[in-house]
Amino acid sequence: MNKLNDLLQELGISKVRLAKYLGVSRQMVYNYLELDDLNKWPKEKKILLLKLLDISEESGNTIENIKVTTDYLMNVENRLNQNLKSGGEGDSYLDMRNLSKESQTLLTDIANLIRERLSPDDHKKDENYYVFLYMYHMLQSMDNVPEIKYIFGYMSKACGFTSPEEFKFNEDKQFIFEGILYSALTLYNNGGASRSKLSESHRRFVQEIEKQKEEKLSRTQQLNTIRVQALKELGYSKIDDSNAAEIFEKIAEIESRGSIVGSGDNT
Repeated sequence: MNKLNDLLQELGISKVRLAKYLGVSRQMVYNYLELDDLNKWPKEKKILLLKLLDISEESGNTIENIKVTTDYLMNVENRLNQNLKSGGEGDSYLDMRNLSKESQTLLTDIANLIRERLSPDDHKKDENYYVFLYMYHMLQSMDNVPEIKYIFGYMSKACGFTSPEEFKFNEDKQFIFEGILYSALTLYNNGGASRSKLSESHRRFVQEIEKQKEEKLSRTQQLNTIRVQALKELGYSKIDDSNAAEIFEKIAEIESRGSIVGSGDNT
């Protein structure tokens, strides 16, 4: 594998470009290159690498006997660029034109990491699907639930990626939240909590979620009723671009009246 590292360096192929070519994160490329045998790589990634380097029985090349000439370097570069242009890179379907270089790198790394965790080669792919689905839900809710940012920050610190004294959000609130979360996880990890002890607490949690759903459903039904009434009062059958502003104004008027006229009332 030392020879492979030397070859990649001689060819000028960075870990970032190789990661995009293989469709994995940079960290995964580092993990691959730390293995002592290319045969320990995932089969799909090994085939991609050998194709890039023109290593096959037909070519007669091996990593050990490859000599980097101008022609060979150009051929490898062409194969690498062609793959990236045809969709091999993780961000080929993402519009990054208005993002900073750091943001582009972060977004590409996230996309590649998710892609490899959802790959058929990952034995936890089914479980990982729900992990990323829940993460997506959390990202959607960040504006309304600031604690989500604190959870991400805490986990980054707990996993050693970030200094525990670093605070990128509201420092006081983040500090308090991290202290509470640490206490809760310490209790959890030390066996101080059990299903039986927390059954009542979890029951209240379920009730609170169900209550929120009922309130949301009730509000949705109320808005739908108001929308129908607004259409009726204005003599329209549906909302379109030409009447949307007028209908929304009527909806606001009906809400301000504090009462909804029944479907059989012609007023």
